[in-house]
Amino acid sequence: MKTTIKNTSLLIIVLMFSSTFFGQAVFDKFDGQEDVTSVIVNKKMFQMMGNVKLDTKEKDTQAYINLVKKLDNLKVFTTSSSRTTIDMKAAADKYIKTAGLEELMRVNNAGKNIKILVKSGSTESQIKELLMFIEGSGKGNDTVLMFLTGNFDLNEISVLTDKMRIPGGDELKNATKNKK
Repeated sequence: MKTTIKNTSLLIIVLMFSSTFFGQAVFDKFDGQEDVTSVIVNKKMFQMMGNVKLDTKEKDTQAYINLVKKLDNLKVFTTSSSRTTIDMKAAADKYIKTAGLEELMRVNNAGKNIKILVKSGSTESQIKELLMFIEGSGKGNDTVLMFLTGNFDLNEISVLTDKMRIPGGDELKNATKNKK
């Protein structure tokens, strides 16, 4: 009986952590592709950014420093290739189905399909994972896949998108504005 409970507990723990690792691995295939621009920031870089001495008198600067200390990984992939867009969409859809993400927002506007999904933390506004997928129309609109992990508040994200100039940041800012 004790062995069964131990095995079940171990299985639950592995399943909880595997979705984050799976998400990171499934999107890594886009890194290094010729038709994909990628930005990858790891926990160590966020820790270093959080230790940089900046003029913290500005409210946005202090909010930015507080946020980066809470982040683990950021992966942003952009492409204008229709073939790669199809591959990114399939990878995102597969991850969405298996990771237990909840839809925060979906918009279809001017040929752009935008999906923003999250895995919540301990409170309604706390986020463990954020996935944003913007499917470009192919008319000069790039497709953007962004995957962010950590333990952060949804309302803080606009500071990150402003300071790091992340593609799709305006869409994400609009989504967080509606959730405050």
